[in-house]
Amino acid sequence: MSSVRRLSLVTDEDHAPMPDRQVGALRVAIATQDMKNLNAHFGSAKRFAVYDVTREEWHLVEAVAFDDVSDESGKRRTGDDRITPKVEALKGCHLLFCLAIGGPSAAKLVSAKIHPIKVPQPQTIQEVLLRTQTMLRTCPPPWLRKVLAEAGVAEKKPSFEDED
Repeated sequence: MSSVRRLSLVTDEDHAPMPDRQVGALRVAIATQDMKNLNAHFGSAKRFAVYDVTREEWHLVEAVAFDDVSDESGKRRTGDDRITPKVEALKGCHLLFCLAIGGPSAAKLVSAKIHPIKVPQPQTIQEVLLRTQTMLRTCPPPWLRKVLAEAGVAEKKPSFEDED
């Protein structure tokens, strides 16, 4: 059995365990071992830093920590399912940045409406957040426009079928 710990910033006693997303923000999860850098594979990440990101700012929403993680050897481990608890803990996020992710894990994330993004080398969390803001400010790629529309951050393009 895997245990999950959540660290959330709270401003009052009535604050929910998973705070509501800031209006107009994209919720982003970053796989990290140290809460400073994007430096983990999805399966071996001890923590995920979760941020709400807008064109102008970002805010740490929570840190999600896991006791039972896989190694980075690429070999499958038998026994407990270590992926499903991570996917469940990240529900509500729109993007997940990590160094690597396997096909079955990526499929589980996509079915939970979380878009995984592999980054080729470690970088600071600040660099990831700045990159996300740049994508939001400029002309986002088609896959991100779809994510933004589903998140209610951007308008969906009108469809020919929608016209009367």
